This record gives sequence, structure tokens and C-alpha cells, in this order.
Amino acid sequence: MSKLTPNKANGLDTENHSWGQNLQEATVSIPVSQGTRSRDVICDIKKKYLTIGLKGQAPILDGELFGMVKPDECYWSLEDQSMISVFLTKCDKSNWWKSLLKGGPEIDTQKAEPEPSKLSDLDFETRSAVEKIMFDQRQKQLGLPTSQEIENQEMLKKFMAQNPNFDFSNAKMM
Repeated sequence: MSKLTPNKANGLDTENHSWGQNLQEATVSIPVSQGTRSRDVICDIKKKYLTIGLKGQAPILDGELFGMVKPDECYWSLEDQSMISVFLTKCDKSNWWKSLLKGGPEIDTQKAEPEPSKLSDLDFETRSAVEKIMFDQRQKQLGLPTSQEIENQEMLKKFMAQNPNFDFSNAKMM
């Protein structure tokens, strides 16, 4: 089965529904006939299983989810009496889903586009590490020393200042 190019929401548009995702959550949109009432909607969200449909009709979606979700953090709504929207919170927030339901048409997750994240969203430790990596990359591009090389140069300067009588002419830096 060939993998399909994801839609703009990193999911897939099908005949009877469309879905999208980011690393934290997945959303499903199902058009229904105008005038549908919320009491006619059947939406059952379990950790590994999803059923969506209308009372008295065959389910529109019914199957095992590609990944596990947190049912108590998931919800659905009926918009303009014509669209069922389902919000699913993923358990594993580090992987893209290849499909909404197992066995369904698969997208090429290599073509998924993560939303840009801001450094300010990161905790202090992670942010510091990312900023150091970015600094080192810039320094390398400019042909300048990295943070580690600067640190080593400073240590050597201190050592040389503390040992003025030592001959450094044949010293090799590693």
C-alpha cells in the first residue's frame, strides 16, 4: 500500500471524514446532514478505540485507533448542526500517526510538518541546551570557536598565567 501525502493538518481527507494531528493531539471532522442534533450523535472514545456515528445508522468511523489516547482529555462537539468535531489527546506525544484507525489509509509521516515551537515554551534546562547548540552552530558557520573551545582557551590562559615559568612552546592541544 503506497503512503499518501498528508493534508495541511498532517492527516488525511477521505470521502466521509478528515483528520489532522500534531504531536500532542489528533482532530477528526465528519460532515453530517444539516439539522443534525447533538442527541443524535454517537461518539465513543476509548483508550484504543473510536466509534462515531448517528443513531439508527451504521457507524461512520469504527475501529482501533492508530495510537492510544487519554479518553478523559478527549471530547467531541457538533458545529453548526452539520459537522462532528472530535478532539483526541495522544498518550505518546513524540510520534506522528500514520493513520487515524489501524488498517486505514496511511500517510507518509516523513512529510508531516511540525508546528514551530518557541524557545520560551521550553523548560530552563532544555532551553539552555538548545541555545548552546544554536550558538555553537553559528560559531562553526562563521569559522569561530565553539563554546567548548572558548572554555578550553580560557582554562589554558588561566593555567599559563598561574605558571609563567612553564615553557608552552612544544605543548599540543587535544
